Amino acid sequence: LEKIRDGETADPQVETVIRSMEVAYRMQTEASDVFDVRKESQSVLDMYGPGHVARGCLMAVRLAEKGVRMTQVYYSKGDPWDAHADIMAHKVNAKNSDQPFAAVIKDLKQRGLWKDTLVVCGSEFGRTPVREVGGGGGNVKRGRDHNPFGFTMWLAGGAVKGGTIYGATDDFGFKAVEKATHVHDIHATILHLLGIDHTKLTYRYSGRDFRLTDVHGNVLHELLA
Repeated sequence: LEKIRDGETADPQVETVIRSMEVAYRMQTEASDVFDVRKESQSVLDMYGPGHVARGCLMAVRLAEKGVRMTQVYYSKGDPWDAHADIMAHKVNAKNSDQPFAAVIKDLKQRGLWKDTLVVCGSEFGRTPVREVGGGGGNVKRGRDHNPFGFTMWLAGGAVKGGTIYGATDDFGFKAVEKATHVHDIHATILHLLGIDHTKLTYRYSGRDFRLTDVHGNVLHELLA
C-alpha cells in the first residue's frame, strides 16, 4: 500500500478503496464520542427536552458539528404519523416534535453552524381534511387518509428566507391551488443550495434521460435568502 501511495504503481480505484477504509475507521473510532450526548451541558439537554425525538435531533447537530455532510432523523419506528385510525394522535407527535425542532435551529446558531446548514422537515404526503371511511384496521374514529395533493414542508437555514410562506391550499386544505410545488422542485432547490445544478446531472440510460429530479423540477428562488 505504501508503494501505491508513493506513486510507483498508483491506481485510482485502489486509492479510492484505501480512502474509504480510512474514513470508515475514523467514523468507528469517533462515533462513540459524537453519540455520547452526556457530554452536553444540562442547559442544552433541557433545551431539546426529553424523548427519542429530542435525542435524535441533538445527535444530528453534534454530527454536523463534526463535519458530517448529511444526517436524517426519523421521528420513530412504526409510522406514528400514519393517522388512518385517529388524526388526534398528531397532537402527541407534534408536542414531541416542536421543542426539539426549535432547539435544532437555536443550537445551530449558537454553535456557529447556521449559515452553512440547511434543515428540511417533511414527509412524503399529508392527510386528507375529511374523515377516512374504512381502513385503520376496523378501528377508525377520526382517521385521515393519505393526501399527496396538499401538504406542508419547511426549510430553514442560512440560505433560506425566514418567515416565508410559499403557496396555499384551497379552503378545505385538500389541494394546493396557489404556487403548487412538486417534490421535484424541492429536490432541485436543495441541490441548488448544495451548489449542484440538477439540470447538469442528466444521463441517458436505456433510451431515457435520468437525473436526480427525474428530468423535472425548478429551483424555488423565492425561498432563497
